[in-house]
Amino acid sequence: MSNIHIDLERSLTSYFTNIDADDLKTIVSFFKPEVLKKNDFFLKSGKKSTKLSFIRSGFLRIFCETEKKEITQWISTQGYFVTDLSSFMSDIPARWTIQALTDTELYTIDKTDYEKLQSRVPQWHILEKAFIIHCFTTIETRVYGHLSMTTEERYLCFFNENPQLFNQIPLQYIASMLGMTSETFSRIRNKIATGNL
Repeated sequence: MSNIHIDLERSLTSYFTNIDADDLKTIVSFFKPEVLKKNDFFLKSGKKSTKLSFIRSGFLRIFCETEKKEITQWISTQGYFVTDLSSFMSDIPARWTIQALTDTELYTIDKTDYEKLQSRVPQWHILEKAFIIHCFTTIETRVYGHLSMTTEERYLCFFNENPQLFNQIPLQYIASMLGMTSETFSRIRNKIATGNL
């Protein structure tokens, strides 16, 4: 079995608890390798999301554009799944644009193959529910942190969980994702660097 299949199986078991080994292999078999070059688009807002991807390596930025600015919703990293979930599940136009910040290796299942899993995997209705719950729990945790933490706490929490991002992607994207201006972001960074936070 290839390393990518092993990576994917490990990640799927964190989303799908108590999954049968044969069901896991069936699900993994539907994912195909895909490569995005830096700045390539995985999805553009207004289009329907037709694929769900596991990130083997690289970074993808999820963002939207308003009249005044771009707002980064999240930076998706290695070992996570990426899509516009509402669009993928409900067949509606995507709200988010998703773009590669680096050369990115993916393992992708398209919508038609995803729908085939219902007939190929006997427990799929239970597994899919667990997957969606996992996704929405992650989103709720992010929202709660965003609303309950100070800007400094949000910065420190994200930095402690994702230190590698701070050296590999433009910092204005992280600032936007954390709901702060670049100036506030820089002020907090300077405070930490000088030991004043």
